[in-house]
Formats: sequence, C-alpha cells, structure tokens
Amino acid sequence: MEDFKALVIGGSRNIGYYSAVRLLDLGVTVTFLLRSPRVFDQDDVIQNYIKQGKARLIQGDALVKSDVRRAWSEAQHQQGDYTRPVDFLIFTVGGTPHFSLTKGFTFTPPNLVTQSLLNVLETLPSPHPKIVTISSTGHTQASHQSLPLPIKPLYSYLLSVPLKDKRGAEEAIAHSAGWTWEARDSAGEEISGADWTDRIPNPGELKSVVVIRPAMLTDGKCRADIKSKGSEAYRVKEGDWECGWTVSRRDVAHFLVEGVVRHWQEWEGKCVSVAY
Repeated sequence: MEDFKALVIGGSRNIGYYSAVRLLDLGVTVTFLLRSPRVFDQDDVIQNYIKQGKARLIQGDALVKSDVRRAWSEAQHQQGDYTRPVDFLIFTVGGTPHFSLTKGFTFTPPNLVTQSLLNVLETLPSPHPKIVTISSTGHTQASHQSLPLPIKPLYSYLLSVPLKDKRGAEEAIAHSAGWTWEARDSAGEEISGADWTDRIPNPGELKSVVVIRPAMLTDGKCRADIKSKGSEAYRVKEGDWECGWTVSRRDVAHFLVEGVVRHWQEWEGKCVSVAY
C-alpha cells in the first residue's frame, strides 16, 4: 500500500490514532486534520513517520468547512504528485465527554460528530475516496433492542446524548448512500440542521462507504495482535450483534485496517458491528 493516501479526521487518539499508525506501518501516506498538531510532539512513532514524509499534520477544525476543504487539498498534494486523489478517508471524530446527573455523558457541541461529517461530505473531492466511519451499537431503536438487557439502561441514560449525535452522522451517510433509514431514528434539526440534505451527496451517490458499529468501547489491548489469534479475537457481523457487550478500541482499529481497508470489496456498502 506504499502509494496509497489517507486523510484521517479524528486521529489524535483512540480508534483514529490506532488506525492511522496501522496504515502508516503499511506504507500509506497519512494526513491528519488536527485542532492541535502539538498533540504528537512527544509521540516518537508519529514523529518518525513525519521525518519520512509519510505522516503530515494539518492544523484545523472539522467543524470549520474551509479547514476540511483545505485538508482534502493538502492530503492530495505530495511532492512530485499533485493530482492523485485520496484513497481513504478515516472519520473517527469524537468529543471529550463531561458527566451530568440529568443528561449523562455530554460533549460540546452536542452535534460535533454530525456537523463535522456533514462538512466532510459537503467538501468531498471527485472522485470520491473510500470512506470508513465509526458509529456505535445501540443508537437506533432496532440496534438498542439487540443490546444485552443489563446494559440497555446505560445506553438509554449515560450515552443518550452522544448516541443521538451518532444517529445524525449515520443518517447523513445513509442518505448519501441510498440506504434505508427509519424516520423514528432521525436525529432532528437540532443535531443535523434544517438544510442538511442539501449539503451532501444525493441519495445513492456515495458508493464506497463502510460504517463500523463497535460495541461498548474499552481501552484494552489488541487481542487480534496476539500471535495466532488474528481477526478471530473479535466477532464481526453485518447489521447488529445480539449479545455484543464490549470491544477494545485497538481491536476496532485492527478490523478497520486489516479487515475493511485491506479487503474493501468484502465490506463496501455495509454497516458492520464489531464485538467480543
């Protein structure tokens, strides 16, 4: 994958970071859009790839459309190669949560993920790159029904605000990809805005996209990297998992790169759940 280019938005930590490092290890040139590029000042891994010219840091905010447009432009630019398009977009934007007794976990703004993704879709270059986004289990009514009974209250109370934002983002993908989306699962104008469908590709126009719905995320080790385990360390299923409890962020990144990116034709156009 030496000639591939990827734009990573939300790659300063967690799934986005672990995925980006895996892509860099495969030889992919990775451009990061970061609100603070200094987040990697003490990161020897990223600094080494910067010196090699394989990692590029662009300062900007995904909530600012002009910053996203500039990130696309910079990601396509490479010394001696000014026209080759971006191959992959890895979108893993997430906020820093704050706890409220009345609302559970929240972040500011509450539509961070949705509005960032709308900016990404509105500024898509042509030809469109392959897009991988991170969503969540339990965010739609059908997905919530598939959760193990003991953790349903956790999703309903503690995670209700972030999950609504995830619904808005996934609704935007479903619209552009021409997928069925239940009206009861709409995030509403307070998350998506009144004119959101006018900002993004028309229904069915977005072909090369994969949505990954992880179970409840943990900071555990990557089980798939344990010798001989590989992808058997976690379960993957199109649609929703029943009885899917948790999965580590590192294993989700493993699936994103080793499963989706490296076997694109197997997963293209699908919504996939990942759990232990």
